[in-house]
Amino acid sequence: MFTTTGSRGLYKAPLSKGLLLVLNGLTVMLTLLPQYQELFIYNLQAVTQQHQVLRLLCGRLVCLDVKDAFCSSLLIYNFRIFERRFGTRKFASFLLGTWCLSALMDFLLAQTFQYLFDYEVEELPAGLLAPVFALFVPFYKLIPRMPVTQVLGHIHITNKSLVYIVGLQLLTSSPFMWLLALSGLISGGLYHSNVLWLQKLIFVPAWVSCIGRYILEPLFSSSQPSSETPLGMGATLDIQRQQRMDMLDQQLLLAQYQESRRNMRQQPQSGLLQWTRLFPSLRQRGQNRPPMQPHPQAQTHPSSQSPLLDNSSVAEEQVARLVEMGFSRVDALEALRASNNDINMATNFLLQH
Repeated sequence: MFTTTGSRGLYKAPLSKGLLLVLNGLTVMLTLLPQYQELFIYNLQAVTQQHQVLRLLCGRLVCLDVKDAFCSSLLIYNFRIFERRFGTRKFASFLLGTWCLSALMDFLLAQTFQYLFDYEVEELPAGLLAPVFALFVPFYKLIPRMPVTQVLGHIHITNKSLVYIVGLQLLTSSPFMWLLALSGLISGGLYHSNVLWLQKLIFVPAWVSCIGRYILEPLFSSSQPSSETPLGMGATLDIQRQQRMDMLDQQLLLAQYQESRRNMRQQPQSGLLQWTRLFPSLRQRGQNRPPMQPHPQAQTHPSSQSPLLDNSSVAEEQVARLVEMGFSRVDALEALRASNNDINMATNFLLQH
């Protein structure tokens, strides 16, 4: 459904999986027990006048509307791509920072609306909605568009169109949902651009990340998906579907690498969430190896040349493409030789090892 996130489910995304399970579970419980919904209503007057801080925490986490919970869950599932590729701690820091900033923005926008239109906003839709809207900022800036099809020959459908449609559905679900959306987009833009060093002021500490890694991550971690498909009815269709999804994944990775290279040439980003530095551990693989010194052809003996560096059967153009992505030449030669010069399989091999 969402081609921007790949076909690996919630693998390497324990925080996203925990949010989906816990928050949706609480939404179902509150639907079955409506007498406790009063505690989770996001009432601005109760927070400002009666100083009910617990209502602020509960009202901005759990959705009381099933439609809002469903749409926000689809968006969280889609945005798990940031946790998978940039780490759980950075992803949690982004959610925490935008949650705190959007809480302040909610009251500022409500006061501004009351001043301009003489209408007091008492309640806002409950749930983790503003941080979800904040994730549209890095999604818009960092995820490249890939055309999928066309409607009526003029309307282009990309891999991001369905995500924006779900966001639009969530935006129109409640009268004052636009206020939360605006609050989330502003907070997401401020935190993503690191205005006033917000990424260094609001973040998840290392000790909290260690506690979550050893206590919570084992509960919500997902096993690595197997490449083998069980035999039975529909097995051939499942294999073909998986192959198509894997091909889309590789095309997306190549497009993202090219986009990140262009962004790094224009303006390097700094701060806690360095979104354009994709897979830094893979970039460091080639840095630990000694640089290859070119030798004259006359001094090279066939018997002393390592078969690992023999690139006679490897296309030099494909090696250059992998080197431009950030991999070392030795790793690129290994991957291309192991994949029989298949650039997609070689990229997948380098990303998984």
